Amino acid sequence: MQKLIIIRHAESEWNPVGRYQGLLDPDLTERGREQAELLGRELKKHSPDVLYTSPLKRTLETARIIGKHTGLEPVVDERIREIDHGRWSGLLVEEVKRRFPEEFETWIREPQKARFEGGESLKEVLLRVEEFLEEVRERHRGQTVGVVSHTVPIRCMICALLGVDLSKFWVFGCDNASYSVVVLEEGRAVLRELNVTCHLGDLHVETHFAL
Repeated sequence: MQKLIIIRHAESEWNPVGRYQGLLDPDLTERGREQAELLGRELKKHSPDVLYTSPLKRTLETARIIGKHTGLEPVVDERIREIDHGRWSGLLVEEVKRRFPEEFETWIREPQKARFEGGESLKEVLLRVEEFLEEVRERHRGQTVGVVSHTVPIRCMICALLGVDLSKFWVFGCDNASYSVVVLEEGRAVLRELNVTCHLGDLHVETHFAL
């Protein structure tokens, strides 16, 4: 049996204000660093064997704090970086709704059709995370694998693992410093835990509906 612990980075400077980050690279907030410490202590009980991370600062710092508690050196993998939001990058949600109303409506109502001008489509993210997951399955048989990533690739990973269509992309919760557990059994994946945040206590902040 193989276990995947899929982890969203702790709060970044742009999360509380509702700004699209994409491949832009804000730091964690002070609250985010506190969240990451609590997350690291929580994940220690799962005894991960390896810890992968996106290269962006908000994921890398989260992963390093987790690694401090679990004794693991994070392994950077570009395939689990955030979606490239293209022209939306750096904009507030309200700015996007005003400037790109049709594209925003597609993103919320039909995400499987979304393509960010100057950036990526959701299907492109799905393809790269599927490649990553296949490699992880082969390389870490029988192990517990931690993956520190972002809301879009995390939702794509869960869709890929469970065989869920991208049209259902928004049905999974994905809060900052949360984690989900998927067990890979013979011929199937079982979602054991989703968007776990109880370790955060008063530091939990629910994610923005459009991010």
